[in-house]
Amino acid sequence: MKISQNLKQKQLQKLAMTQQMQQSIKILKSTNEELTKLIKQRELENPFIEVHDSHPQNSETVDFTNLISNRQPSLDDYLLDQVHLTMRNTPIRTLVIYFIENLDDNGYLKLDVDQMTHDQKFDPTLVADALTLLHQLDPPGIGARNLQECLLLQAELDPDAPQLAVPILQNDFEQLVNKNWNQIATKYSITEDDAIAILHYVQTLSPAPGLGYQHPNTEYIYPDLKVTVNDEIPAVTLTKHALPQLTFNQEYFEEMNQSDDPTVQSFVNQKKREYDQLDSQINQREKTILMVGQAIIARQQKFFTDSTHPLKPLLLRDIAHQLQLHESTISRAVNGKYLKTDFGTYELKSFFTTAARYAADQELSTDSVQRMIQNLVANEDPHHPLSDQKIVNLLTAKEIKISRRTVAKYRSQLGIPSSSKRKQ
Repeated sequence: MKISQNLKQKQLQKLAMTQQMQQSIKILKSTNEELTKLIKQRELENPFIEVHDSHPQNSETVDFTNLISNRQPSLDDYLLDQVHLTMRNTPIRTLVIYFIENLDDNGYLKLDVDQMTHDQKFDPTLVADALTLLHQLDPPGIGARNLQECLLLQAELDPDAPQLAVPILQNDFEQLVNKNWNQIATKYSITEDDAIAILHYVQTLSPAPGLGYQHPNTEYIYPDLKVTVNDEIPAVTLTKHALPQLTFNQEYFEEMNQSDDPTVQSFVNQKKREYDQLDSQINQREKTILMVGQAIIARQQKFFTDSTHPLKPLLLRDIAHQLQLHESTISRAVNGKYLKTDFGTYELKSFFTTAARYAADQELSTDSVQRMIQNLVANEDPHHPLSDQKIVNLLTAKEIKISRRTVAKYRSQLGIPSSSKRKQ
């Protein structure tokens, strides 16, 4: 009996930890506007939470011209950003992108992968690896072929999932759905209550991980970070006016806590714990965003000090390794978060860029090479415009090795016509 009680207690603790982690992930991922709405919702649910606008009165003047319109990215945009910032340009990445293009609004892969592999004569190992990379993207569960796989992927990526959640989802999904507690309990040597607790955990998972990205509305946001440069050294700080201030009504708490009613006591303590968790998670969000911002600025220092604002090649995994965090954490920390400078406001994810080919010890981003091409075209003789090969030669003279085909691709991306169409 004691063993059963202990197992049940552990399962419930696991469930509570998972719910906390899911809220923590949601808070980190949220924009300031989304987090403000969440905080105000918690205020309605918790009598001890008080929310106050923290927009400065006499401290820091808000420059409303720097407020920027933030259109919620589509699911495809969000996934493609992760692909381009984490994966090298390989056939596997091309296949991952193809899979993303075949996702439905719920985030499911509506593609017969086996038939595709057979018809296109793809290497099955390549397809399997591409599917694995797709399934590792955020949000968890993306790219599943059915509900069972969707829930299984989320449980596999959740470090706080109950120990038996994955094998039961994988091998006994129908039994779980049909609530055949006795059969599950017998097979895994657990109590029926333990099996029920696993179902409760599964019910916290999302059956449609892609739906959260169908938000076409435009909203205006405050930058999360601010960069100042002193003596050619950039420094970053949090913009404290971005979020409302969260406080706890201690006086009301102590008044209610004096009640002799066990139900009131339980309610009061539960709401106190909810406040502590929310406050801790918001502080952790700020700490993570600041830490990621500092790491980005250290890598992209010249962007803030050089008038040409060059960017170095930088991937999410570079910052993840440096900070010893998971790539998905970095992705959540930069998505929809903005940084204000004296010369403009930028989304954090814009500081991540893949590398172009370069020679010797040069380290140039695709963005930097495109800017060089743009400058060359802007200063060319309009009567004798530069051909793609001529641009290749000029860049090679600067020890930047790049193919003519790549120049043509970059020129097209910049909206620059061919030399024959530019000739006057």
